[in-house]
Amino acid sequence: MCFQAVICVLWTACVCQTAGNQHDPNIIIMLMDDMGWGDLGIFGEPSKETPSLDLMAAQGMMFPNFYAANPLCSPSYTPQEIVGGISQDEILLPELLKKRDYVSKIVGKWHLGHRTQYLPLKRGFDEWFGAPNCHFGPYNDSLRPNIPVYNNSEMKGRYYEEFEINVKTGESNITQIYLEEGLDFISRQATAQRPFFLYWAPDATHAPVYASKHFLGKSQRGRYGDAVMELDYSIGQILERLVSLGIHNNTFVFFTSDNGAAVMSGPRQSGSNGPFLCGKETTFEGGMREPAIAWWPGRIPAGTVSHQLGSVMDLFSTSLSVAGVLPPDDRVIDGLDLSPVLFNNSLLDRPIFYYRGNQMMAVRIGQYKAHYWTWSNSWEEFNKGINFCPGQEVPGVTTHTQEEHTMLPLLFHLGRDPGERFPISVLSEEYEEFVRRANAVVKKHQERLIPGEPQLNMCDAAVMNWSPAGCERLGKCLKAPESKPWKCDWPH
Repeated sequence: MCFQAVICVLWTACVCQTAGNQHDPNIIIMLMDDMGWGDLGIFGEPSKETPSLDLMAAQGMMFPNFYAANPLCSPSYTPQEIVGGISQDEILLPELLKKRDYVSKIVGKWHLGHRTQYLPLKRGFDEWFGAPNCHFGPYNDSLRPNIPVYNNSEMKGRYYEEFEINVKTGESNITQIYLEEGLDFISRQATAQRPFFLYWAPDATHAPVYASKHFLGKSQRGRYGDAVMELDYSIGQILERLVSLGIHNNTFVFFTSDNGAAVMSGPRQSGSNGPFLCGKETTFEGGMREPAIAWWPGRIPAGTVSHQLGSVMDLFSTSLSVAGVLPPDDRVIDGLDLSPVLFNNSLLDRPIFYYRGNQMMAVRIGQYKAHYWTWSNSWEEFNKGINFCPGQEVPGVTTHTQEEHTMLPLLFHLGRDPGERFPISVLSEEYEEFVRRANAVVKKHQERLIPGEPQLNMCDAAVMNWSPAGCERLGKCLKAPESKPWKCDWPH
């Protein structure tokens, strides 16, 4: 295991070796689920239980200012009753990589629509092992089916059934299955000498969290920490495989998370957002600032820290640049190409916009962040015990009604105040100077916005995962109820 000192030493020693056969660079994007900024040792987690990721950062580039595009896995947050999915108008990364003969695989959660027309093999991926939704459950078949697990275009079982998750003990071997799927894909493409794109998206750190028997009870952080330790081990195994195959110098790997830690799930089922305010589903720093590491031995300078403001949206443009593929020219691409940052340690001047649904809530420019709207969650939810900011309530900031501040934005300096607890005085010269600049940036941004067509606004119990492809072979088809569409309710 990579957390054993001898293997880590071997991995470290091997990284400097020259890769074998060269072709277009391989690309691996590792997207964790609800893993927080403060969950990694390299970001300050005191128990230091992420040796593989810490070593990855030591051999690559760490991004302490990297953001999700949304404070929850939206637009990919799609409960089973959602009728829609990823728009056919969108062009996905694996579709474009085909121009350079890439083979693409997704391992883990898809979450961009679970109906047949939205699934990965319809959108450019050549292979898939994983699930269309998160592992919520277990469910009663008569009311809501358990989520199917697919191998390519056919289900091989369901969560809590063939793919067991023991909610009481937290035991499941799903992360190990996802690891083996990733390793097998890498090895096969290396043998075939084909460039590949692997999107590795496990969800063990999403409540209810789980880990395999070998990792249960090993963490100082409880069951959630066990899940993190197993994911860290798995990432170490993937990087080791690249080294052992001699393809590490020709593989770009990027690690990050889909949103901040889900602190509303409680301490046993969620991680840490470090010094940042609140968590998942909010546009405070804890909801959207993510751990991020780039690794490419021989190309990305080892042991570097970039203070570039980055976004998950940048991975599209950056991956295309790495592969030598031009982005489509018939649309606005929101993300930036971070290649100058990765290879030259440049800094690109850009703002970060914080959205919740279709509402722009805040903007960050440099070290300053201005909130134009604040909201944690509703009083109705809060009074039921659902708290997006447990132990971190800040009067006038973590509001339970949607508060508008467009006339006088709440302003914070994240260098001095990463927890967003002390708004800068509206009477200060500092406030006046920055808000004038921020307002101009926001105005320009909003003038260029192109409204999108809603994809997730209709729900229908009849479209849930009752009878996915392959269910007949397994005897796992369920009878769907009569179709009765309704307009979805999005309380967050």
